[in-house]
Amino acid sequence: MKFLNNIPFHTAILMALFLGLAPFMPPHIWEKLNMLFTGTLTKPIDIFDLFLHGAPWLLLFAKIYAYYSGKESNTES
Repeated sequence: MKFLNNIPFHTAILMALFLGLAPFMPPHIWEKLNMLFTGTLTKPIDIFDLFLHGAPWLLLFAKIYAYYSGKESNTES
């Protein structure tokens, strides 16, 4: 969890918003999730793209989980 402690919340939020949603009309992650749920996500580039645009969201959710579960300390050591 030390890795999550080193990333400020505002950085994780900005990464999720800008990297996770780019291009913005329509959000690329939304297209890839639709492809995943309809079964058309078969090309390796599309799978890589899903992970690329999904990683910032996973990082943000992990940081939020760690914060609210008490696994992230707010003090400097």
